[in-house]
Amino acid sequence: MNLGIFSPKLWVRQGALLAQILFLVCMAALMLWGGRNLLSNLQRAGLGLQFDFLTSQASFAIRERSLPYAPTDSYLWALGVGLLNSLRVIVVSILAATAIGAVVGVARLTSHSLVQGMARVYTELFLNTPLLLQLFFWYGAIFLPLPATPQPALGGLGFYSNQGIALPWLGLSLSAEFLALTLGLSIFSSVFIAELVRGSILAVPKGQWEAGLALGLDRWQVLRLVVLPQTWRILVPPLTNQYLNVIKNSSLAIAVGYEDIYAIASTTINQTGRPVNVLLVLMGLYLGLCLVTAGGMGYLNGRVQLVER
Repeated sequence: MNLGIFSPKLWVRQGALLAQILFLVCMAALMLWGGRNLLSNLQRAGLGLQFDFLTSQASFAIRERSLPYAPTDSYLWALGVGLLNSLRVIVVSILAATAIGAVVGVARLTSHSLVQGMARVYTELFLNTPLLLQLFFWYGAIFLPLPATPQPALGGLGFYSNQGIALPWLGLSLSAEFLALTLGLSIFSSVFIAELVRGSILAVPKGQWEAGLALGLDRWQVLRLVVLPQTWRILVPPLTNQYLNVIKNSSLAIAVGYEDIYAIASTTINQTGRPVNVLLVLMGLYLGLCLVTAGGMGYLNGRVQLVER
């Protein structure tokens, strides 16, 4: 007698499939209900989901910009300028946080007690204070008290003031808002990356260390040539989450007055009275940035994993 249909494993698989289908149906119904309510409310308010207002004249200035912009340009172009400002902060913060986090993470494992203690204090300090508070500290306590008139530094190679820093020989000028936001994001994210690096190194079997030392390598060579290449395989998946957090946390730029995509979108909402439309655009942009980053890190993760034969 065939009792295959009464197999517990079969029932578990079918139950799991049924639960997934039920969840998808509920989510679809919820989205449909929410969408109908949204359209109904917009129509009642005399609005719609049209986005033609994006081609209208923005009529507001943007002080921080990497692209040519004038108040006579459209809202769409203004949002593009804000998006580029966000990308500047995100890219610099990710690179700086990764570099700092790698150094601090390795320092947490060193046998030098002073270096290890300093790395631990750094980690505990910035790990256990809110990011918003750190941004206020860097902007309000470090940059704003600087002199209002530019002061020479580095033997006249650069200048600093409460407006930011300038390096004429490089043609580089960075505002205080950009510096405070980038510094805050980089340091806050670096402590999480440091813990990931430390945990990933500890996850490598001790036998790898012993084998490297038995070959005559010193501890630094074992770390660089044996352990760190294996650490990447463990590190990349959780590192992706931290990069996505940097993208989303960059929206706190408005707290220090940096004109990123969120700040430009807020101004657009105030002038057009189209909050839903602008927020949909904003959500789409952040979603796109996160998906591209996750896709890139997924590709990297596939490249660093061992291929079993």
